[in-house]
Amino acid sequence: MARTYGGVAPEQRRADRRERLLTAGLELFTSTGFRQTKITEVCARAGVSTRNFYEEFTGKEDVLRTLHDRINSLALQHVTAALDKVAEADAVTRIATLLDVFIDTVTVDARLPRLNYVEAVGVSAELEEQHQVWVDRWATFIETEARRAAEHGAAPDRDYRLTAIALVGAATGLLREWQAHEPPLPVEDVGAELRALMLAAIMRPGKIMEIPGNPGAPSGVEQSSREGEPGGGRLA
Repeated sequence: MARTYGGVAPEQRRADRRERLLTAGLELFTSTGFRQTKITEVCARAGVSTRNFYEEFTGKEDVLRTLHDRINSLALQHVTAALDKVAEADAVTRIATLLDVFIDTVTVDARLPRLNYVEAVGVSAELEEQHQVWVDRWATFIETEARRAAEHGAAPDRDYRLTAIALVGAATGLLREWQAHEPPLPVEDVGAELRALMLAAIMRPGKIMEIPGNPGAPSGVEQSSREGEPGGGRLA
């Protein structure tokens, strides 16, 4: 039977040690930088020996992957729970809720988007693969909401996959800018901009839908190539 120390079981001590290492990694990766941080520095910050470090992680990239996955998982958990509470709401309410909760979760600490969208980029093929997994998950989540909006008549009936991927990229870009900007940009402005982008992309205002070749445009829409004719240079 494993011995307890100070009333704390070995499993709990190990879990606490792991959390201290993750906290130290988050602090150092987002201040010193992932590539510049040494494992010995993470251990010193956490108060953990290097021997104990390697009982928990294969290396500092393993710490980074764990943090990246945890941040995304927490955001997805919060968004899913929030949408469950507005299950019967209209499409606009659900999309606004999705984005508000996501933004609130990942901006509660400026280090989170710093780690996810700056330090975790271009580190290795394995981390890029994990990043792509999360892009796909978030895109599928958005795509599902867009399809739900279409089923309720609030958006065109079309394929939303590329739109969803583009919106994930927009969120990444805005959050990267937010964490880097001095003075800090208002979180409310970032959320409002992303909400407007998503609603516009999914709802497709009438004029946008009239442009030939755009997803959701009705078939048979043509544009005259000759100026001076009725409709020349304008949408027919």
